[in-house]
Amino acid sequence: MAIKRSIVHMDLDTFFVSCERLLDSRLNGKPILIGGTSDRGVVASCSYEARKFGVHSAMPMKMARERCPEAIIIKGSHDTYSKYSRLVTDIVKEAVPVYEKSSIDEFYMDLTGMDRFFGTMKYASELRQRILRETGLPISFGLSENKTVSKIATGEAKPNNQMKIDYGCERTFLSPLSVRKIPMVGLKTYQTLCQLGVRKIHTIQEMPVEMMQSALGENGIAIWKKAQGVDNSPVEQYSEQKSLSKERTFETDTIDVQQLKSILAAMTENLAFQLRKSKMLTGCVTVKVRYSDFQTQTLQKQISYTCADHELLPIVTELFGRLFNRRILVRLIGVRFSSLVSGNYQLSLFDDQVDYTALYNAMDQIRNRFGDKAVLRAIGVSSKK
Repeated sequence: MAIKRSIVHMDLDTFFVSCERLLDSRLNGKPILIGGTSDRGVVASCSYEARKFGVHSAMPMKMARERCPEAIIIKGSHDTYSKYSRLVTDIVKEAVPVYEKSSIDEFYMDLTGMDRFFGTMKYASELRQRILRETGLPISFGLSENKTVSKIATGEAKPNNQMKIDYGCERTFLSPLSVRKIPMVGLKTYQTLCQLGVRKIHTIQEMPVEMMQSALGENGIAIWKKAQGVDNSPVEQYSEQKSLSKERTFETDTIDVQQLKSILAAMTENLAFQLRKSKMLTGCVTVKVRYSDFQTQTLQKQISYTCADHELLPIVTELFGRLFNRRILVRLIGVRFSSLVSGNYQLSLFDDQVDYTALYNAMDQIRNRFGDKAVLRAIGVSSKK
């Protein structure tokens, strides 16, 4: 007899993480937007009161203000977002044997078998209370036999609550919900399903899988399975050791500082591109210098999670400036990004200048088509020589 799995999905409330508990009693019950404060900005998150007006994350701030003119706008903080992500990660790591950090603010945990000793719902509830107590931030979770149902349950439990879906009740729980609730159903897929007259998960549950495959290909099969409450994907143990790095050993040792900075800039750009391509963010930057006498020195810095060139380049330059102090010939230099987590460049939503997101999208499309060196900043051009 197969062992029933117990999978928890836990998600920090992005809204509260973003504004570092800036809310006080005077703001309770009022619609609040987090993000860039100008009309050029984008909504990073919003209170549940604001969502009643049709406001949602990633919406242009100008449109959000038009829909909800009485909303209070608060600028979010990159540093705060990253700080609380690390705080919660440390608590989860200490309490759970197998966990997956699926993004900067959400986790999967495999508590299979713990019913024999603690009770999975009791243990998850106590963990949630500990996070609330030690960080002061609300967090919600869903518990079921698989990742898909648990993630959807977390969404239904919000704000600041918990939900358990008993074994055998997965289809019943999912049935009345919108198909938009299914992970991997984005806006375009949702529009396609609506054109087919499919708006509720119940409709997919009653459809033959061949019809979904005909409409959406292999993705249709995956969505059909999720609608049935079937998901056998494992919780993949998270490791802070995951990293991306580049090094360059010179044929002739050099002390040309401008050349060294140019090469480091090109490395940083390339690694940042790889991060975005893999939908990853880095939380730690390391610079490495090996001198002609083979002495090697490294310096690292924990940073706010990002995959943006314009945020990473100054950090690499700063570390190199602190590291390169012997003024002798250099044999090798390198850059490494570690403490990687899944996520897109979502933290840019805190900025007023949202052009960066469009810029990186355009640059990355060119690189994907013509090669990763098709577009380089001027400072990195000489590194190609």
